Amino acid sequence: MITSSVSLNNIAARITGEIIGNPDILIHGASSLTDATTGQITFLSDRKHLSEATNTQASAILVAQAEPLIPCAQIVAPHPALAFARLVKAFFTEAYVPRGISTEIHRGDHVEIGNDGTIWPFVSIEDHVRIGDRVTLFPGVVIGKGSEIGDDCVLHPNVTVRERSRIGHRVIIHSGTVVGSDGFGYIPDNGIHEKVPQIGYVVIEDDVEIGANVAIDRATFGETVIGRGTKIDNLVQIAHNVKIGGHSLIVAQAGIAGSSTLGHHTTVAGQAGISDHVNIGDGVIVTAQTGVPKNVSSQQVVSGTPAMPHKVWLRASQTLQRLPEMHQRLRDLEKRLRVLEERRPP
Repeated sequence: MITSSVSLNNIAARITGEIIGNPDILIHGASSLTDATTGQITFLSDRKHLSEATNTQASAILVAQAEPLIPCAQIVAPHPALAFARLVKAFFTEAYVPRGISTEIHRGDHVEIGNDGTIWPFVSIEDHVRIGDRVTLFPGVVIGKGSEIGDDCVLHPNVTVRERSRIGHRVIIHSGTVVGSDGFGYIPDNGIHEKVPQIGYVVIEDDVEIGANVAIDRATFGETVIGRGTKIDNLVQIAHNVKIGGHSLIVAQAGIAGSSTLGHHTTVAGQAGISDHVNIGDGVIVTAQTGVPKNVSSQQVVSGTPAMPHKVWLRASQTLQRLPEMHQRLRDLEKRLRVLEERRPP
């Protein structure tokens, strides 16, 4: 809900924090350290930003420990950023209010729509679709034949969910994303490329959030799976038959080729690429712009192309910067060696 104002005491009670200062201060909004003004609350997640915190115009701030140099009221909480996110959700986010189903939608045959939903104009729902309770479908959303959408999902404008896709509960999908597009499968035959029919589907498990303009391809056979709680950034490509474990993070412009498997709690950073039929273990971190051509065991951090242990890559990258100098030294040594050889008696 959006609250007109809330006392610092009520905020502290909601996040189980300790107040330093006046508990009766009224807060009407939340913002960043540098943008917050009187009547707003902010947070300090890292003491390297302490100088900004001491100059903030906010009326209150969340901190991990008492900070004598900060002039405004403070709430001490173990994880200020997490506490801040929760208080914003509790007090300063608009509550869901169902608006019903527009008369300007395409509704196929044998469509089941749950209670308290919001379906805006120009949504297309094909035959044999099941939609849960409290679902919001914004204009331009297309739900393909035989698909299922769980409870409390939000599909932003121009999301496409292709046929037979299965989307769990509390899933958020941002604009322009396509779930269930055809996988990139072709067989060469006498100079042409014969398309392989893509007859599988996509499963998006509960509590997944998918950014804008993401492509998640349907399986050739079977299913492409995005595990529970996984978060996918904008502009990500996930190919056919990929399986991503729960609570993973896939960052912008990453690409995962067909039939690869990622474990739980994995992180694939921006512009990283994972080859086809690769297995990535639990807890792996693939750093930005890394190319992964082969399997990576659990709890590893890998970098570079081809991927190598991060510490090895750090040493290699330092050496790479010195290559021009080392090359020149090698040429100088070769010249000196030739001179010595020419002077050597026969």
